Amino acid sequence: MASVSSKPPLARLLVADDQVHILEALRLLLKPEGYALDMAASPAEVLEKLGQHEFDGVLMDLNYSRDTTSGREGLDLISTIRKLDAHLPVIVMTAWANVELAVEAMRRGASDFVQKPWENARLLTILRTQLELFQLQRRAQRLEAENRLLRTEGMPDFIADAPSMRPVVELMARIGPSDANILITGEHGTGKEVVAQTLHRLSRRADRSLIAVNTGALPEGTFESELFGHVKGAFTDARADRIGRFELASGGTLFLDEIANIPVRQQAKLLRVLETGELERVGSSTTRKVDVRMLSATNADLRAEAAEGRFREDLFFRLNTVEIHLPPLRERREDLPLLAAHFLSRYATRYRRPLAGFEPATLELMLQYPWPGNVRELDHTMERAVLMARGNYLQPSDLGLQPRAVPQMDAAQALDNLSLEAVETILIRKALGKANGNISHAADALGLSRGALYRRMEKYGL
Repeated sequence: MASVSSKPPLARLLVADDQVHILEALRLLLKPEGYALDMAASPAEVLEKLGQHEFDGVLMDLNYSRDTTSGREGLDLISTIRKLDAHLPVIVMTAWANVELAVEAMRRGASDFVQKPWENARLLTILRTQLELFQLQRRAQRLEAENRLLRTEGMPDFIADAPSMRPVVELMARIGPSDANILITGEHGTGKEVVAQTLHRLSRRADRSLIAVNTGALPEGTFESELFGHVKGAFTDARADRIGRFELASGGTLFLDEIANIPVRQQAKLLRVLETGELERVGSSTTRKVDVRMLSATNADLRAEAAEGRFREDLFFRLNTVEIHLPPLRERREDLPLLAAHFLSRYATRYRRPLAGFEPATLELMLQYPWPGNVRELDHTMERAVLMARGNYLQPSDLGLQPRAVPQMDAAQALDNLSLEAVETILIRKALGKANGNISHAADALGLSRGALYRRMEKYGL
């Protein structure tokens, strides 16, 4: 029996031509490359198949039986496909190639143009490039959809487009609606509380309370009273009954920040509540039931703390049904321009300052700075910069960053963690700045045509 490969196809292509031998030649070329193929012999059949299935790309002839030379049928088909899907890659081919027809096909929305008879290597390269771009675009759209879900009302600060944040976004989207206890880890200032707030808003408890407690700021003598409550007369200053944070959060979510700072003696009491859902207020023998979803956060390594006996291992496992680790800002530099722009907009509105953005040198400085305080430090820096700014665009001096804090690195190191889009944006801004906004001079400096520079400026919103 022949073995059946479980390897999924690279992509599903719709191939359209009215000549059977052309379709067969393309099938023989593309099948071994792993493509799943659907064939069509006319524009009507193309539209029918597009209505029935999802495709990753269309490879189509421009000329069909009704008109074999002008390419009009194919051009009209491109326009129709674009109305159905504005992003689907459409690669066109024709034996009657000329500049005017190629320009018109691209104007109608074709992604690329191939002349018959084609060169196999060139055709495969074009297909691979266009389909990879399309798949990247689809992934970006899915990521943006997930980010829109996470950026619920009142939560505009959650910006997470960097590749290093992808696991965070996926985990939050998956486990947010559950009642699982979640441990959020990461350095100071990485946004752990923002993640906790977002998880609560994604949960079925969103219409109930989210109670946040900084356990690191609780004295050991008041820990039980703060979390479990007390009754009048339980101790000297207990002049009235007090409801603890667990009861306040019952039906909703309790967020314990700096969880590693809880004294070992109190950890056993916290563990009991998490295991049984029962507690007694200080000074009372009445057992009360609570129903909370527990979110906790720390910048410490709780596994190491447990190994050293400073944190109960059984409590660690109870808190850590799922762990979400937030990378530091230096590992998600792709998000830095978006975060900076968000904070800039917030504080420009708050302080009524008419600021339009950043000078290119300012953005370069921010991308090189190590941000030891992470997103929190960026937030505070933007607030200060808005207050100090004298012009419409933030200058490097407005940031107040100490030069000694900026690491000395060569160009390769500075660009190491940046995406191609981020690098292009920086270079274009820099060229435009040097050229005082003159598009022709900036294009010459970058080795681009004016049209290519305009397309990139439009792509990056410059």
